[in-house]
Amino acid sequence: MAKADFYETLGVSRGATDKDLKSAFRRLAMKFHPDKNPDDADAERRFKEVNEAYETLKDPQKRAAYDQFGHAAFEGGGGGGFNGGFGGGGGGFSDIFEDIFGEMMGGGRQRRSSGGRERGGDLRYNMEISLEEAFTGKTAQIRVPTSIQCDECSGSGAKPGSSPTSCATCGGSGRVRASQGFFSVERTCPTCHGRGETISDPCQKCSGQGRVTEERSLSVNIPAGIEDGTRIRLAGEGEAGLRSGPAGDLYIFLSVKPHQFFQRDGADLYCNVPVSMTTAALGGQFDVVTLDGAKTRVKVPEGTQTGRQFRLKSKGMPVLRSSQMGDLYIQISIETPQKLTRRQRELLEEFESISSHENNPESHGFFSKMRHFFDTLSD
Repeated sequence: MAKADFYETLGVSRGATDKDLKSAFRRLAMKFHPDKNPDDADAERRFKEVNEAYETLKDPQKRAAYDQFGHAAFEGGGGGGFNGGFGGGGGGFSDIFEDIFGEMMGGGRQRRSSGGRERGGDLRYNMEISLEEAFTGKTAQIRVPTSIQCDECSGSGAKPGSSPTSCATCGGSGRVRASQGFFSVERTCPTCHGRGETISDPCQKCSGQGRVTEERSLSVNIPAGIEDGTRIRLAGEGEAGLRSGPAGDLYIFLSVKPHQFFQRDGADLYCNVPVSMTTAALGGQFDVVTLDGAKTRVKVPEGTQTGRQFRLKSKGMPVLRSSQMGDLYIQISIETPQKLTRRQRELLEEFESISSHENNPESHGFFSKMRHFFDTLSD
């Protein structure tokens, strides 16, 4: 059975603001919550769907991926390379309490794994490449300031020779419960901030965080044919998690610089080439250098007009992850002579005096139709 559209699940439009999403989520979550609908399997199912939809759409990056790829953006997983989804995991019933009542109870949700280990944050790196580099592909070296595991305490956050202790307030669960009307509200433990552990003697090097800031050098493989706006995911290359928690991911956002001669549309390239009036009238030829450095000769037939295109098959961009190539389209623009000498002007005037309608059929036809149009209006 196909999954319902997340926007339809929340009952909002695709242009909904963050405020609209949150309002719709709160209303539906309270309506279908299992505590209000005991032994109602349909309400429980709707509650889970609403939670999943909100968890995706409230995150700007997840929402962008969903808008572009739909549910397929989060299917299939994958480590590194190209990936439509974002890390982060699902919510669960306990998470929804924090979204609804977190502000009222004074707590902010934190994702926590066992033993107080928190997943590190994802990082973004913006990279600009040339069209030539997008054509051939490249391996780029980048330097990224990030957090890595502290080698002094091995990521535990505790001073060497000591260790974290279980939090006395929450008993190591990282969560405490409080009654709120007919709801039993769960929130983050205020003592350990959701980690389930406290450190009485923190590591001096990392101040108890279990990680330190350092600039790292990474190698990024950019495949041939990559397009402007593509995102590359390097799994586990983001910030180190708190206290030996798993690392986040690094996302490389690529932009391709505008080219001096070529404009790109998918795998096809377009190039506007000016030719002289005499070449267009009498016919001729010229050479075009393509992105692979090769020269290709283009023949201009007699009487070529501005805007005519010539297709050079398989001279465009590589199609990503295939052996196919796009095409190169040469578009002609006729250059009108400037700064004429007296002799050149005399020759052009002589040509004009002996030219006929057959030499300029388009302009003659246009003005004839225009005269006929206005003659019809005056009748």
